[in-house]
Amino acid sequence: MKVLRITVAAAAIAAFAILAQTQTRPTTTPAPQTRPAAAAPGNIAVIDSSAFTDEKDGIARVMSAMKQLDTKFQPLRNEIRGMRDRLATMRADLQKKQGIQDAKVTAQQSEAADLLDTQIKRKAEDAQMSLQKETAALLDPLQKDIGDAVTAYAQAKGISLLIDLNRVPVLYAANNLDITKDFIAEYNRTHPATAAPATRPQTPARP
Repeated sequence: MKVLRITVAAAAIAAFAILAQTQTRPTTTPAPQTRPAAAAPGNIAVIDSSAFTDEKDGIARVMSAMKQLDTKFQPLRNEIRGMRDRLATMRADLQKKQGIQDAKVTAQQSEAADLLDTQIKRKAEDAQMSLQKETAALLDPLQKDIGDAVTAYAQAKGISLLIDLNRVPVLYAANNLDITKDFIAEYNRTHPATAAPATRPQTPARP
């Protein structure tokens, strides 16, 4: 699950501006022998934020948060799965017996199955809303923390433009421009999973 996308503000515009600058011709064209070669910018890097959620090589805090959510909602998923199995059994039994049993019994069984179906839908909708709130409460502070860490990393490395490959289409980037693995290793070292940032307070559920 891709739960994090670090946004680099106006990265596409900035990248285009740099490209435009390297292609701008001077108003007075010097002699061919005196024209200097265009220098490639050395303070640009790329990062792939989708790698942050890699189960093996991603950010440990992200994996810890996802595991926490999965553990918390697993019982509810099992409950809904059990209700759906029970509904399937009721539907199958009703189909077998509707032609050989009393019509009133069939109507009662059909009504019970419809009621269970409605209960399943409502429970699934409530579970989805709850999961979304829990996910936002747990991951939003983490995303901000990672975003701040990316900014600090770029500043420390002298990077003036950092493009997220997960958000900005890039036709080509040399391997030595990709700082994804190095940043993840640095973040995991300085931000261990056992010290995750505090989650924001949740809004109390309405009765």
